Amino acid sequence: MLATHRFSEAVLFQRIASLAVLAAAFSPFAPAQSRGEQIIGYVFPQEQRLQPGDISPTAMTRINFAFAKLDDNRMVPGRPVDADNLATLVALKKQNPSLAILVSVGGWSWSGGFSSMALTRQNRSAFIESAVEFLTKYNLDGLDIDWEYPAMEGATKHFRPEDTQNYTLLLKECRERFDAEQAKLHRRLYLSIAAGGDQSFIDHTQMAEVQKYVDTVNLMAYDFYEPGDGAGTGHHAPLFTNPDDPKKISGAQTVENYEHAGVPAEKLVLGLPFYGHAWGNVAAKNHGLYQPGKVIPNVYASYGNITGTMIGKGYTRYWDKTASVPYLYSEEKHVFVSYDDPESLALKCKFALEHHLAGVMFWDYESDPSHALLDAVDRSIHAGAK
Repeated sequence: MLATHRFSEAVLFQRIASLAVLAAAFSPFAPAQSRGEQIIGYVFPQEQRLQPGDISPTAMTRINFAFAKLDDNRMVPGRPVDADNLATLVALKKQNPSLAILVSVGGWSWSGGFSSMALTRQNRSAFIESAVEFLTKYNLDGLDIDWEYPAMEGATKHFRPEDTQNYTLLLKECRERFDAEQAKLHRRLYLSIAAGGDQSFIDHTQMAEVQKYVDTVNLMAYDFYEPGDGAGTGHHAPLFTNPDDPKKISGAQTVENYEHAGVPAEKLVLGLPFYGHAWGNVAAKNHGLYQPGKVIPNVYASYGNITGTMIGKGYTRYWDKTASVPYLYSEEKHVFVSYDDPESLALKCKFALEHHLAGVMFWDYESDPSHALLDAVDRSIHAGAK
């Protein structure tokens, strides 16, 4: 993607690549990308209708469209524009045949139906059949289960202790059904999960068993600190643990925890946030880091908002060398901002490659309108994989 070749070499490479794509299309178990090169992006247009040119066809290896939802144990489109948006995403494969388009079901706000759906074999079967119908109807390449969170309180507070084993059963039965279906389709149907970044997700699931049935475990290695969680300010997505961090958390620690729980590195995908968190009423001590702070109403710190309204406009950028992430502080406004930028994302990609992870994923495409973050990820992954 970034390298240049002589004409003859380029033609040869294209022919070889075309044959590889063709072979993969007819091999039910063939991976779409080499280990370490996955760039998975969550696309979350909500009510917006995607237009040609809105989404890059080449910067990602896999797109997870967010979100489908549950309705009476069946998977259904989340919004009226979803059919058009899925068609727009699938059309990107004309420019990049190796691109995989998955649909993500659930998410923070729409996870309330999972516990009841997974409770019985009959309910799980109804969901899985609806998922197969959904994938077939929209010509998709797989399913991403975003259950937030099994056997734990999420946004909807619908959970049961039985979720732990039922989560495993849901994925096992889904994988078995996908294996049967992909033999008819002559192409791989991917199955992935969005997994919580802290230890509690591991404690409430059976990850050593779960990993047998999924292609990737997409680690949500962010939101470790959020305004209003009672912990004050902090890095919401540090790569490494700062000894001064009261929570002692980081992306690297998350990876280690999941490996210890039985998930092989080659199935782990490190999550990257294309957004930040902002706290108000933060004292200037330590430039606002690890200090008490308050929620700022109606503020979403997407990277676009951060670069457009904060950086260079009264906010000073600081770098935590230990955690390998930046942060902002405004002495005038007493506002602290935790976020990622091209420098920190390049280091996270380097970490993913050096630790032989499946790759990286990010939430979400719409938060980076300039593509500065996605370009940094693209460069880092492909340069490091050579």
